[in-house]
Amino acid sequence: MRRPVSGTHTDEMAQIIESAAASDEDRIVVAEIDGEVAGGVFLRVSVLSPINLDPVVQAISPHVDPRFRRRGIGRALMECAVQYAEEHGVAHVAGASLSNSRDAHRFLARMALAPQAVLRVAPTHVVRAKLTGRRPASRARQPLGQVLAQRRSMRHQRESV
Repeated sequence: MRRPVSGTHTDEMAQIIESAAASDEDRIVVAEIDGEVAGGVFLRVSVLSPINLDPVVQAISPHVDPRFRRRGIGRALMECAVQYAEEHGVAHVAGASLSNSRDAHRFLARMALAPQAVLRVAPTHVVRAKLTGRRPASRARQPLGQVLAQRRSMRHQRESV
């Protein structure tokens, strides 16, 4: 995954916030406790997939600051996702979190969100290397039937000697 260069992360976040503010489909929800940011989630009205056009509200990367966990912040963020879906007449809510975030996956499971698909990601050059490394050798191969026939022939020759 791309890692932001120092200084650009803030600019990118500002761009994401501006884009969400101008969009009818996107919303950023931030939870606060005593004036401190306790968590947040990016909500987006979209389709389930390019081949399943059912509308869905995506709750992307719900996050609660570790200092504020176990205080209902995650539930409040998911309540916002459900409310947003209801406002848009959308019948499904989907949650997305990092694959290595066990706590997030357990939380989403407790909210009745079941796994629907697995999205695997790799750098293009790595996939290219794997594809190239698994290609059969360029030399012409004999069909399997011919190879087996030759082996039988050789076996018969040894047995008859």
